[in-house]
Amino acid sequence: MKVESLGGNKYAFDFGGGPERIAVDGTDQQAVQGTMLSVTVEGPDSWKVARKKDGRVLLTAVWKLSPDGNTLTDNYTEFGPNGSPSTVNYMYNRTEAGTGFAGTWESTMPMTSSFVLQIRPYEGNGLSFIRSPQDTRNLKFDGKDYPVEGRGVAQDSTSSARRVDERTLEIIDKVNSKVTRTERRELSPDLKMLTRTVRPVGQREPAIFVFERQ
Repeated sequence: MKVESLGGNKYAFDFGGGPERIAVDGTDQQAVQGTMLSVTVEGPDSWKVARKKDGRVLLTAVWKLSPDGNTLTDNYTEFGPNGSPSTVNYMYNRTEAGTGFAGTWESTMPMTSSFVLQIRPYEGNGLSFIRSPQDTRNLKFDGKDYPVEGRGVAQDSTSSARRVDERTLEIIDKVNSKVTRTERRELSPDLKMLTRTVRPVGQREPAIFVFERQ
């Protein structure tokens, strides 16, 4: 996660899909994929982030800085289509110099929540990865770039995928033709576990997600 000061109360926020430039004044402002982003100063060491679409709150996040300014805690809550909340607490360490919330932050705390991932056939030899009707990823394994749409996805996002072997997939995500992250999805030899290893560009350590077959 990157936060860049642009002078005054204006900042660029990059959550992995490209920078979103807004004023930190608590108002809803145009962001990626038709969403509205707001950031409110709640104190000298506390900000509240909120994202909406079509008037509905998609997520909120309460950020707090440590006294030395090198650790950021994030109380992150997503809201499903029916309004039901799901909260995860993250902790970030500062990895590049900055003042206040400005800087480059890397999460060091594993996820404490779980979610269901469904996998279905898609157009011949492709696969659909489904977390919800609003969060579905359709992949073709021909190595070609295809547009990516969905909640929170940056404009001009594309994705390509290929089969490394019978149990391993490789995915490359881009924004404006520039690689933003690579990912491997690998089945265990007994086919009971699926491991996602996600490597965002500029992040030292990968994000790893492990799923058990139900």
